[in-house]
Amino acid sequence: MAAPVVANGPGKEENRGGGGGSSIGRPTNPMVTPLLTDLYQFTMAYAYWKAGKHNERAVFDLYFRKNPFGGEYTVFAGLDECIKLIANFKFTEDEIAFIQASLPPSCEIGFYNYLRGIDCSDVEIHAISEGFVVFPKIPLMRVEGPVAVVQLLETPLLNLVNYASLVATNAARHRFVAGKSKLLLEFGLRRAQGPDGGIGASKYCYMGGFDATSNVAAGQLFGIPLRGTHSHAFVSSFMSPDEIVEKSLNSFDGSSVCKDFVSSVQSWLSKLKRSQLLGGIFGETNQSEIAAFVSYALAFPQNFLALVDTYDVMRSGIPNFCAVALALNDLGYKAVGIRLDSGDLAYLSCETRKFFQGIEKEFKIAGFGKTSITASNDLNEETLDALNKQGHEVDAFGIGTHLVTCYAQPALGGVFKLVEINKQPRIKLSEDVSKVSIPCKKRSYRLYGKEGYPLVDIMTGENEPPPKVGERILCRHPFNESKRAYVVPQRVEELMKCFWPGQSGKVREELQPIKLIRERCINQLDLMRPDHMRRLNPTPYKVSVSAKLYDFIHFLWLNEAPVGELE
Repeated sequence: MAAPVVANGPGKEENRGGGGGSSIGRPTNPMVTPLLTDLYQFTMAYAYWKAGKHNERAVFDLYFRKNPFGGEYTVFAGLDECIKLIANFKFTEDEIAFIQASLPPSCEIGFYNYLRGIDCSDVEIHAISEGFVVFPKIPLMRVEGPVAVVQLLETPLLNLVNYASLVATNAARHRFVAGKSKLLLEFGLRRAQGPDGGIGASKYCYMGGFDATSNVAAGQLFGIPLRGTHSHAFVSSFMSPDEIVEKSLNSFDGSSVCKDFVSSVQSWLSKLKRSQLLGGIFGETNQSEIAAFVSYALAFPQNFLALVDTYDVMRSGIPNFCAVALALNDLGYKAVGIRLDSGDLAYLSCETRKFFQGIEKEFKIAGFGKTSITASNDLNEETLDALNKQGHEVDAFGIGTHLVTCYAQPALGGVFKLVEINKQPRIKLSEDVSKVSIPCKKRSYRLYGKEGYPLVDIMTGENEPPPKVGERILCRHPFNESKRAYVVPQRVEELMKCFWPGQSGKVREELQPIKLIRERCINQLDLMRPDHMRRLNPTPYKVSVSAKLYDFIHFLWLNEAPVGELE
């Protein structure tokens, strides 16, 4: 991990945000620098500077307009990396030289001197905590500071939040369909959009509710549990058990040694063939496969999990696995299980479970019937749902391509809009009402009902009194006059907290380790009403504004919209 850095700005070594607390490290990806932005951010910054507006105090909201994947919720992710960007935002001389070469030669040299001096010591960031369930129009982050500086932050902040929130939401949706009892494994590195996509996917899938990853680098960076065994190539690389030279295996407790583990496995395979319960299911199994399984068991006797579909699942893979597992059992080891990577997963998992249960019954091997079954093979929400409807015996799912690439929807669509400058509210209008921004500096609250579920999120003006428990409040749709409801909240939760105080003197919220963010995410999802969460036709969650903010939005809208003339 990168070492912590000193504060942005002079005199900030003890507290880089001005609010106390521990130092903040560098972004995970070294490409996250002030240059990770669009060219027009620099052209605007120059125009602000040229007009003498660059230090005007501006407030921007970062939010999204529509939940992804046809759902009615989103998981907010990426805040940790955003704050690390802010904490380390400083141009190097090489970066300034490149900017100078990229802008027109007419740009004055004073602008580049200005860039040398800027950082984020005068930027203030309020945000919803990472891992929270969030909804359209509600600001995920409120970024306040000198307009030129904040403008330069737009693209990198959106870049860090959009994919992170999208893939965390995708992971949460897969978890919801799979159910809490299933083990979910992220296997997407080889199909991800490059190294950064792979690392980010592993991190945010874990945050969204997955249990482990195959990505070793992500395991090192973030402490995510790792899972993985072998591939079809390992199985097919063997020709026969005659290749196995070292055949001995110590017992689990070290009290004895099996000098010929291969013979022990072959003996168990013969017993399975003669079994009254299992006889007739298979004949001669593939010997190269059994050689591979034996070799893997000799290497990892305490972690033996076999991929059983290289040749034929029920006629070779499962019997060969069971023979090896039973030989391990004789020595005090317990095999982990099998993985299915092709075929009819519902049918094969059910037949495999019957096979395991038959062995437990006939050979009195306690617990063998519950041996773990893992399934992979291009899984997604739809296939998980279909497996649930068909009935299956899978204990764990390895999911890759559809998860990490967010195949069902490639982008979240977050936006970054100016809502106030020099304490003057600003609004962005559009013929598409969904694209009209909600002006002014705001506060956001989540109101909970009698059953403990969230009922509605409400935005108010910054200086409005907050909603109170037990007091009726009118919640209005921001743009639809007829959509309104009174709510008497049983609990009120303010959503945004200060994560980077700048010069405000506010206390800075500490960034949390990923395991705590993951717990928060799981708890947040558990709080949601089930009809908001369902995969098909979910109930929309209500997002509203206070009556006072509603009136102000429409006043400003009418004030800013040009009046047409008819001739």
